[in-house]
Amino acid sequence: MSMILSASVIRVRDGLPLSASTDYEQGTGMQECRKYFKMLSKKLAQLPDRCTLKTGHYNINFISSLGVSYMMLCTENYPNVLAFSFLDELQKEFITTYNMMKTNTAVRPYCFIEFDNFIQRTKQRYNNPRSLSTKISLSDMQTEIKLRPPYQISMCELGSANGVTSAFSVDYKGAGKISSAHQRLEPATLSGIVAFILSLLCGALNLIRGFHAIESLLQSDGEDFNYIVAFFLGTAACLYQCYLLVYYTGWRNVKSFLTFGLICLCNMYLYELRNLWQLFFHVTVGAFVTLQIWLRQAQGKAPDYDV
Repeated sequence: MSMILSASVIRVRDGLPLSASTDYEQGTGMQECRKYFKMLSKKLAQLPDRCTLKTGHYNINFISSLGVSYMMLCTENYPNVLAFSFLDELQKEFITTYNMMKTNTAVRPYCFIEFDNFIQRTKQRYNNPRSLSTKISLSDMQTEIKLRPPYQISMCELGSANGVTSAFSVDYKGAGKISSAHQRLEPATLSGIVAFILSLLCGALNLIRGFHAIESLLQSDGEDFNYIVAFFLGTAACLYQCYLLVYYTGWRNVKSFLTFGLICLCNMYLYELRNLWQLFFHVTVGAFVTLQIWLRQAQGKAPDYDV
């Protein structure tokens, strides 16, 4: 009998399980598939956004979008179009229910376990084809799968369950190779984009005040040269925060905290030239950008979560 057996929602960057359905069957085959789930969760950042892994009598399908992956286990004869339509429904509901900030900052496994209620209801519908015919249209999904079929993952690509990593890099319709020397950061969030813009604004304000200080110094108005240095150091710190927010570097978090410390020192020295609201704005923006740098981590090796 063809049917969906279980489904999971997993964060791409580190393999953290966010939600999952209950596995009602606990046979040898199911236990083996759970190992494959765990292995796949560690490699999601390296894989295309739509994949299939065939494991004997069962198939594991998943799609990834906006830093979250939706995985499902089904019997080998379950239709592909139904499998990916099921995953598409999970994705749309999850994105509608939870914002990216919550998924990016989650620290506990299965912290969205209440989403299991929707997974179970949807799974029951898809395991009863008669109830599907009047509720969903599969034509669009059929066309999409024909134009862009799921990538077939082989066992040698997956690697072994004992922690030995296979040296594979997927090159599939835009899925780039992952280099340890050039790690990619997870997708930018709305708050990260806002932080980037605010940091640029603070840098521009410091730069303008720095040029005004130079003009005053040239006119011999008694402007302290150290103020000019403080303004330009503040500009450099803001621009470097923007760089850290966009690109991955070694000791990235430490650099961001040191840069924030430099921003605070510059504003302390400029206390006489700025009012309290201006000082509060610059320091708060610096703290906000530092937080966003800390939240936007590299898509590296995932911890060994029990998926």
